[in-house]
Amino acid sequence: MKSIAVIIGILLFSNLSCAQSTDKKEKKMENLPKTTVEIPEGLEVATLGGGCFWCTEAIYQDLIGVEKVFSGYSGGYLADPSYKQVTSGTTGHAEVIQFFYDPKQLSFEEILEIFWSTHDPTTLNRQGADIGPQYRSVVFYHSESQREQAEFYKKKLDESGAFNKPIVTEITPFSNFYVAEDYHQNYFKDNGMQPYCQFVIRPKVEKFKKVFAEKLKK
Repeated sequence: MKSIAVIIGILLFSNLSCAQSTDKKEKKMENLPKTTVEIPEGLEVATLGGGCFWCTEAIYQDLIGVEKVFSGYSGGYLADPSYKQVTSGTTGHAEVIQFFYDPKQLSFEEILEIFWSTHDPTTLNRQGADIGPQYRSVVFYHSESQREQAEFYKKKLDESGAFNKPIVTEITPFSNFYVAEDYHQNYFKDNGMQPYCQFVIRPKVEKFKKVFAEKLKK
């Protein structure tokens, strides 16, 4: 319950910008291309989408316990998609990050706490000016434990009234991940002076670092 209280107290972006039947969703899941993840010994993996992956990458890459963060595409019906294909909104993919983390230093509960505190999970297929299913809020879980935690905290946040609208974050089993083109990787650190970085990503990162300073790498 600690994470719920923390999220309620420090929600950063509460004003940024149907559901399928279970049978239809399960039928579609059967047709998704599958990829495997080789997880280094002692680490675990997380795959999250919270709008533009440049923003999400910039939030997670400096956390204690997080290894290399990859920006990419997950949950779609096209194998090895390009950025142009994904941004068309027709491939089913979401822009996501995938990273390995040390559970002894960073728990999945803490990852979720940061996830729901640093984007607006109440806007369907949208984050601010970024509109389309590729920008949906989503947790692609890799284990039953991740699923249970994600569903538990989503329910508790909704019940708490932390947001003024229902959370629409998709919680779905991991099926595939494709690393995005090289120029998308480490984007904020390499392109910090670009207008999008200055006006969209930087304010998020600065607020995040103030709130979660104790979780950042020195």
